[in-house]
Amino acid sequence: MYQTGHYGGALTAYAPLGTIVALMGYGEIALVGGLVCVALSTLPDYDHRLPLIDHRGPTHTILFALAVGAGLATLAAVSIDASSTLVDIGIDAFAFLVGVVSIGSHLLTDALTPMGIRPFWPVSRRRYSFEMTTADNPVANYGLFGLGIAAALAGLSITLVVG
Repeated sequence: MYQTGHYGGALTAYAPLGTIVALMGYGEIALVGGLVCVALSTLPDYDHRLPLIDHRGPTHTILFALAVGAGLATLAAVSIDASSTLVDIGIDAFAFLVGVVSIGSHLLTDALTPMGIRPFWPVSRRRYSFEMTTADNPVANYGLFGLGIAAALAGLSITLVVG
């Protein structure tokens, strides 16, 4: 998928997590998490710029998603000092989930294309694909973006009504 589709996929995947965090009374953190999730949603495609790295290779794996999550959790742990250890752990866990959801959404949207992904590399080289659309299909990309906007608005509506 293209950038627009990945943004939509990230918004769609993040909306439930962001809604839960906002309903817990942390609306600002939910908003920041959403922005980070969308910003990182195209990170796997930086493999185009890396020599000796195949496109949809190591950066399009579950291992990479876990590494990005761990990196965000580490960044949160060293840069945010909350009022209690429990809150610190919660923020670090949330940061980890934001990273995993962001990269995971990228993997899922790329799995919609015939090229697919190899999510279990280096353990398995098996490629997975739903073969639903090509990556350059504007209807699919903007459709995913629209779905993401709708999911974000639904989460906001739930938060405003319930919270």
